[in-house]
Amino acid sequence: EAQLQESGGGLVQAGGSVRLSCKASGFTFRTSDMYWVRQRPGDGFEWISTISHLGYSTAYAESVKGRFTVSRDNTKNMLYLQMNNLKTEDTAMYFCAYDREYRTYTVPPDNNRGAGTQVTVSS
Repeated sequence: EAQLQESGGGLVQAGGSVRLSCKASGFTFRTSDMYWVRQRPGDGFEWISTISHLGYSTAYAESVKGRFTVSRDNTKNMLYLQMNNLKTEDTAMYFCAYDREYRTYTVPPDNNRGAGTQVTVSS
């Protein structure tokens, strides 16, 4: 059974930084494209970033481009999201997810997501 466990969220001031981590297990991480998505209070899921299975290709939503950086360590089955220059509108629950295809502006199926970690950005 695939499992994804996010960590690293918390309360941060606007302009600050947070690094999210995602521990994957139960599926072949090194052949899976990985995603970060988020859900703001009262909103649907929003695609944030995709990284290809070997990490050679990355993509970002315009809202986070230049501020967020996705990376992965296939030796540890870990996915990361470095979030810099945070804004209050970045306040959301952040989820990692996987899929067999590299896509953008797409949210993987519910079964392919973790439980999420909350990031709250204060002004």
